[in-house]
This record gives sequence, C-alpha cells and structure tokens, in this order.
Amino acid sequence: MTFGEQPAYLRVAGDLRQKIVDGQLPPHTRLPSQARIRQEYGVSDTVALEARKVLMAEGLVEGRSGSGTYVRERPVPRRISRSGYRPTGGATPFRQEQADGEGRGTWESSSEQSEASVAVAERLGIEPGERVMCTRYLYREGGEAMMLSTSWEPLAVTGRTPVMLPEEGPVGGMGVVERMRAIDVIVDNVTEEVGARPGLAEELLVLGGVPGHVVLVVQRTFYASGRPVETADVVIPADRYRVAYHLPVK
Repeated sequence: MTFGEQPAYLRVAGDLRQKIVDGQLPPHTRLPSQARIRQEYGVSDTVALEARKVLMAEGLVEGRSGSGTYVRERPVPRRISRSGYRPTGGATPFRQEQADGEGRGTWESSSEQSEASVAVAERLGIEPGERVMCTRYLYREGGEAMMLSTSWEPLAVTGRTPVMLPEEGPVGGMGVVERMRAIDVIVDNVTEEVGARPGLAEELLVLGGVPGHVVLVVQRTFYASGRPVETADVVIPADRYRVAYHLPVK
C-alpha cells in the first residue's frame, strides 16, 4: 500500500459514512446488508464486515438482535458550562445555569468515607490509604442522564467540620469554594484537564450509549495556597454534549 492509500474497509466505511451524513441513509434506516455491501463495492465479506465495525465504533450505526444494523439518531450536541470557580457566588456552574435560565436539571448524590487510591492520593498530595470523603453525583437534564462526577476531599482538611459532607450542613451543595471558605480554607486556584476515552461499561449503563462510545473526562482539582483540597473526575457523553469554558480576562 503506497502512502496516502486507504485500506478497502476504510474506503467503504467512508462512503457509507458520507451517505449517513448527507441524509441518503437517514436515522433508523437499515444499513445495506453484508452481501449488498460486498456486491455494490466489489469487496470481500471480511472487508464488508470490517467497514460495518468501523461505523459501529464511531456510533453511527447500531446492531439490533435478529434484525440487522441500523443508522442511529444523531443527537444535536448541547452545551455544558465550565466556568472555573465563582469567588463571589455560592452555586456550582451547573446549578447556577439551572437558576439563571430555563434549566430542567436535577442531581442526586451519595457520600462515603474511603481510602485514597494511589492515583487520587497523588492528585491530593497525600499518602495512599489516607481517608477521604468520596462523593458521587449523577446530573440529569429533563430526566436524561447527562453527566457523572466523582469527587474526593481529604478528611485531614474537612474531617470533623460542618462541611465534611459536601451536600449537607449549613453550606451543603454550595460548591467547593464556599464550603472551604466556611472553615477558613481559601481556595485560590483550580485546574482542569480535559481528555477523552471509551466509556466504562458502568458509566455507559447510566449515561446511555453502547460499548465503545467515547466520553469526555474533566479532571478538576481545587487548591488553597498550593495545597489540593478537592479533586474530581467529571464524565460527559462526547456524542451528546460539548464543554464550554467561560474564563475571565485579567
């Protein structure tokens, strides 16, 4: 194969992809059968099968047991706001959006004490096995699961204080900055790293999607005078949402 040439299965997948994008194969239409692809493109059964696998991995089609392969409905991506922390406000960006607009968002959470894993300990600057408060969130929009978040806070900072449980107490649910301020810990910096990976089976079970669907992962850490006081992983379906950042110009 010379430079610039594509394998046959990618050429077939590319042509079928274009037909899906152009509307020649609209949502819920049955994808041409393996035999039809073989005849139309003059390729082998193996090439036809691999082309279909590519489209499935891209989330453009889905298999239906005993029925065939069909074009999936293509969702229009919606926006999720990431605004860093709000030094003068209390609510998190998601909750502020619901209050400011016509949001139909809801959320549920659960917290439990656990031991920091090696990865979490590194992010928090503590020793593996140290006690942390782990809080898991599920956010919904109009009843549809839209985002997962798991946060960890070192109990060396929040333990035996009114903010130990993020969603309870006098400033429960007010966001990391306000909660930490209530115990005289001043958050002055936040970092976010955005990456993408295939969703885990348990994530896709909650968020919807098929194995192989890509999720965006926002790895966020809040700092107070250089000390990490909270870190979190935010997981978002990449095919349904875009992450929008609103950053102040100094």
